[in-house]
Amino acid sequence: MRVALFVTCVNDLLYPDTGRAVVTLLERLGVEVDFPAAQTCCGQPQFNTGYRHETEPLVRRYADAFDGYDYVVTPSGSCAAMVRDNYPRIAERAAAEGRDDGLAAAAAAAVPKTYELTEFLVDVLEVTDVGAYFPHTVTYHPSCHGLRMLGLGERPRKLLQAVKGLELRELEGAEECCGFGGTFAVKNPDVSVAMGQDKVRHALDTGARVLCGADNSCLLHLDGILRRDHAPLHTLHLAEILASTEQHPYRRTDTGVVR
Repeated sequence: MRVALFVTCVNDLLYPDTGRAVVTLLERLGVEVDFPAAQTCCGQPQFNTGYRHETEPLVRRYADAFDGYDYVVTPSGSCAAMVRDNYPRIAERAAAEGRDDGLAAAAAAAVPKTYELTEFLVDVLEVTDVGAYFPHTVTYHPSCHGLRMLGLGERPRKLLQAVKGLELRELEGAEECCGFGGTFAVKNPDVSVAMGQDKVRHALDTGARVLCGADNSCLLHLDGILRRDHAPLHTLHLAEILASTEQHPYRRTDTGVVR
């Protein structure tokens, strides 16, 4: 199979270790991963703020960048949901307005092969035990896009439960939004922070050392609240936990908070 990594803007600019972790994990499972340099933004910020026409070139660019691959794997539920849920809508709207410009073909090519990481592991590779080792207490926050739009369900939890040494602790109100919501956090900062504080309080109540998730955008929001309060809890993308092994245990390169 030909597999490409769609790293996403947030990971490319702020969390490159997450992208590296995905490659490390997949290669350990026998998957050869490419990184098409032509990839850019999926268009979610533009789409969510009403700039629908400005999103259209990014739909075509995504399809072109990943042309020829059997699967496109991304460590982001929100970006995977943008492609799978919104690209067809963008194409349909353009067609209704008498425009196409290849959008329908681009959406048709992109949608079926785009997978969020945990989907790819569980549904395509059919594995839950990826040989990971992470001897820490962890609680898991399911992001809204992964939970509601992709329907990831128990996939992330099954992967975490199979990690050697990991103790998974239940998070109260896990299905509640953390308050980030991309541009929602910019337009409604007070509400966004209040929602994030609720999520952080529940996470701290678990006594876990690590708050993990499948979307670094959510974790970025929650990490800001935790750092501001000097709270004894650290955020980490699920991919970095799954990439950790006894032979090569996890190291965070920016702060070294988990050793």
